[in-house]
Amino acid sequence: MRGPRRTFVGVTALTLAVSVIAFTEAAYAAKPVGSDKGASTEQSGGGDDTGIYAAARITYSGSVAANGSKGNVTSTDVNWTPPPCWYAPYLGAKDFKKKMSGDIETQMNAPGMGGHAGAALSELKRHYEDEYGWTDTPGYKDYNVEKDGEGMFWAAVENPDEPDLLKRNSCNDLPFWVDNGEAPPPQYEQAITPEILAALAYQHMQLPDTEVSLAPEQTTKVNLPTWAWLDKAVFDEVRATAAINVPGFNLQATTTARPVSLTLEPGTDDAVTYPASGECVINNDDSIGEPYARGKANRTPPCGIKYLRSSGNGTYNLQATITWDISWTGTGGAGGDLPDGTFGNGQAVTVQEIQAVNR
Repeated sequence: MRGPRRTFVGVTALTLAVSVIAFTEAAYAAKPVGSDKGASTEQSGGGDDTGIYAAARITYSGSVAANGSKGNVTSTDVNWTPPPCWYAPYLGAKDFKKKMSGDIETQMNAPGMGGHAGAALSELKRHYEDEYGWTDTPGYKDYNVEKDGEGMFWAAVENPDEPDLLKRNSCNDLPFWVDNGEAPPPQYEQAITPEILAALAYQHMQLPDTEVSLAPEQTTKVNLPTWAWLDKAVFDEVRATAAINVPGFNLQATTTARPVSLTLEPGTDDAVTYPASGECVINNDDSIGEPYARGKANRTPPCGIKYLRSSGNGTYNLQATITWDISWTGTGGAGGDLPDGTFGNGQAVTVQEIQAVNR
């Protein structure tokens, strides 16, 4: 049977039914589990309170945050965010039938279940058992069990690091069938792709701390240029990979961050930076700035700071932030650019008042 695409006894009712049995609740969010920096972490649908788990786990490797948590990269594009949710392989036909039919029966037999919710559950049952469908969305006969092993039902997974609940819940279509080796139907624009995996790898990427070498080190003088630099050994490419691997469906993407510049913020307005913009670009040998050495006392550092006022009994918080150029490559030769990322940290600098300095 075919029904209209947007009638209450149709898509809206079925969505309501799915929410009743918790597919669109927070319990079906992507839940990170296990691991340490540089090792694998996994992200899967579900939680122990419901027993719902997506069969397809996203595995993270490379330079990633510990325990599946969000990494430390900040996008320079304030309008760019990682995907708040996506669709991924969930269960084979027999397992899906066991899970979904059991949930439907439990809810239909619950006390007081009636009205719109009861009607929605009846339509949901028809959708998966009696081939009830609508435009672009076919129904299924007996949960597609005749095709068990030939594909999987896909379902929504929420990004647990997305703070906006409405965005996390925006993947609200019903679970749908995809044959092994086939792409999901085109109407599911948020179905997992290498580009989505690349964005998730970006979100979990862990960049190294930025501790700039200074001369003078830690304690400097008013009106004395302080040299700043980063050696190539401290400062190299970083890679993070996100992959998904289930029977008939394998995707991966590697996100690569390359350092391009260092920005210095003195921690006070009573200072000047070298260069004046405070942005020190990368050198041909992949270092930044230039180490101080004897004989350079009368030179202006290519990267550095001059403080104009003493820090008194305290210190100034020098912020050193690296900008990283970020790109990705993925399954099937896919690839492209992602917004530049930044990460930095502070260093305490003591500035003393000395009128004359001999060196």
